[in-house]
Amino acid sequence: MRPFKPSFILEVIPLLLPFLGVTIAVTLSSVAFGSLLGLVLARAKVRGNKISKLLADGYTWILRCSPSIVLLFMTYYGLPKMLKDGFGININGQSKGVFVVITFSLIFAATMSEVMRSAYESIDKGQTEAAVSIGMSPFQAFYRIVLPQAAVVAIPNFTNSLIGLLKEGSLAYTIGLIDIMGKGTLVISRNYGAYALETYIALGIIFWCLTIVIEKVFLLLELHFDKGRKQVLSV
Repeated sequence: MRPFKPSFILEVIPLLLPFLGVTIAVTLSSVAFGSLLGLVLARAKVRGNKISKLLADGYTWILRCSPSIVLLFMTYYGLPKMLKDGFGININGQSKGVFVVITFSLIFAATMSEVMRSAYESIDKGQTEAAVSIGMSPFQAFYRIVLPQAAVVAIPNFTNSLIGLLKEGSLAYTIGLIDIMGKGTLVISRNYGAYALETYIALGIIFWCLTIVIEKVFLLLELHFDKGRKQVLSV
């Protein structure tokens, strides 16, 4: 059996890092589209009628209960067939990254709808009513009174969801996307299965460092919004 080679960890990291950009691009795209859809779902849950609320809750329940890899395969293999057979639209030539972003945007939207809903409902409605009563428009009351407080509540859950999405996104290699995880798999296969442990440790180190950066950035952002919340409450 081949002995463990710690030095290979340092050798493989420079081979993996150039593909980190693909992982980050997929994650940020999924966050952007997923947050927009999550906002629509959250609004339906908070201010929609019974039908829209039921649809939004059903969407959230289905997506959050479905394994990510199953949804990824359904999107990658099922969506092109459905569009071609049903509407005559051929998307088989699209980049694999498009299907990954679609999948994880839908998944992230389900989580974000609950994050946004719970953050909004945690703020006393009396604050909005008081702001409107002194001459603010509903939008001003939301932007200046509700949003700074809701953001403080939402940021920790948003951070956890973002980190979860980053890790879940590593499944993209299963449909052939060459991101950082896909590159690691190629390195292992080119070495005929050798240095697999060292490669996975290197991948773990990169994800660990990236997670720490995300946590620190959003901690600073949370502190910034917390100052705004305290200023609102002190008024």
